[in-house]
Amino acid sequence: MYEIFEKLKEIAVIPVIKITDADKAVPLAEALLDGGLPCVEITFRTAQAAEAIKLISKSMRKMMRIGAGTVLTPWQADAAKEAGAEFIVSPGLNPNIVRHCEKIGVPVLPGVCTPSEIEQALELNLQVLKFFPAEAMGGLKMVKALSAPYGGVSFVPTGGIGPDNLLAYLNFGKVLACGGSWMVKEDWIDAGDFGKVTQSAREAVAIRESRAK
Repeated sequence: MYEIFEKLKEIAVIPVIKITDADKAVPLAEALLDGGLPCVEITFRTAQAAEAIKLISKSMRKMMRIGAGTVLTPWQADAAKEAGAEFIVSPGLNPNIVRHCEKIGVPVLPGVCTPSEIEQALELNLQVLKFFPAEAMGGLKMVKALSAPYGGVSFVPTGGIGPDNLLAYLNFGKVLACGGSWMVKEDWIDAGDFGKVTQSAREAVAIRESRAK
């Protein structure tokens, strides 16, 4: 397993961020760090994604683990790596994206939600996969069902996860980490209300620390 995935397993909660103003990227990352979450996944859903990754990487490289999400094309993967992303996340399983990420040397977490997609991922030598959209596709019950025949796979469920169901996911051994945006709400970011981000991150960390040992 890649070192970055080991680190994500330790952090356990990955803030998934849509940012429209790159100038807010570093204060946002600082707020998450203050709350105990040294990780960001900046999604390529806006034109500010690469610049936001670049600013966080430049200012906080030794403190934050930085990923790029919603990567749909090879050029986005290239832009993410150039900006400083340590891992790449895609909503679906595109073999061309997986192979390109392998070529440029960046670990990738493609999204899957069916047995056929998992088997395709295994053919690509992937064993850590995003499960997306998690709640819409059956939630933890589905993750457990998929884990039975694919025992060597670890999942990063994302989509519909929040404080009410986070602990249940994290208590299942095949869940490496969970992605979510509830602690980085767009209106908080837009308003520069980073205190709410820090508080929400602390609440997520408290849930993580209450996991079954």
